[in-house]
Amino acid sequence: MYDFLASYYPWIKAAHVVSVITWMAGIFYLPRLFVYHVEGYEKKGVEPGSDMDLLFQRQERLLLRAIMNPAMIATWVFGLMLVFTPGIVSWSMIWPWTKAAGVLTMTWFHHWLGRRRKEFARGENRLSGRTYRMMNEVPTILLLVIVFSVIVKF
Repeated sequence: MYDFLASYYPWIKAAHVVSVITWMAGIFYLPRLFVYHVEGYEKKGVEPGSDMDLLFQRQERLLLRAIMNPAMIATWVFGLMLVFTPGIVSWSMIWPWTKAAGVLTMTWFHHWLGRRRKEFARGENRLSGRTYRMMNEVPTILLLVIVFSVIVKF
């Protein structure tokens, strides 16, 4: 198994990077959709159950289920394959731990977004556009922690 991982390391790493980019695109876009969705409610242009509300819900559902969920799973699978590749991770250093914390928090954020999507679908959203704008900064901070951990390897 380890020989396989070492032999295909560049391919696994490339697949991991593509998965991360795809996941991050969704992570950045879904909260922005929530901002537009909730501000549509606040401005009375989008009533719960209206065509526009259902369009937002469809976009949010498809983004999460068809893009973000598969990308998150692929990121984890390829990431774990990299972790188990001999010579790639030295757990005696700090960087794998900070990266792991960042990835776990990003995964939590992903699921937090999923719960918010379900609230919109039930017509139970209680958060403001401002809150979603603020939460949209969380993945940026996590991305910085993860990338600097891996590249600088402190």
